[in-house]
Amino acid sequence: MTDLLTERDTWSMTNCSIARTLEIVGTRTALLILREAFFGTRRFDDFARRVGIGEPAAATRLKELTAAGLLERVPYQEPGQRTRYAYQLTEKGRDFLPVLVALRQWGDTWATDEQGPPVVVRHKECGAPVHAVLRCDNGHDVPYGDSVVDRGPGLIRTGPESA
Repeated sequence: MTDLLTERDTWSMTNCSIARTLEIVGTRTALLILREAFFGTRRFDDFARRVGIGEPAAATRLKELTAAGLLERVPYQEPGQRTRYAYQLTEKGRDFLPVLVALRQWGDTWATDEQGPPVVVRHKECGAPVHAVLRCDNGHDVPYGDSVVDRGPGLIRTGPESA
């Protein structure tokens, strides 16, 4: 197997999956709103308060995350009140959980203070801490340095070897 990294000067990064993801969730407030959605926050005011942002910023981020398909608005109505909207994760949004777990895990290791992490996420069934792990489709854990980059169907080549 040839490591495609040796030819990376011939790649176009116009369709990079990481760059595209950051266009959607690449702000601090977007990530914190998603954190809150995974913690069960549903209402606009609660997102703004728990993330520590003003209503205009919360409205903008919630609108962006909804337009990107990570959240959806669902109507609710309290007795005697007008219909309002809550936010809930979509399937696309729920698929973002491993990314947040990996960010939390890195932060717990490299960005926490001497008191340790503020929360520990545990498996509901057995109580063991939850971690993000790199694993191949055959079930093998893949440590740093034990993978190669191979051509995907969307790779665009721009250099002399683009044939």
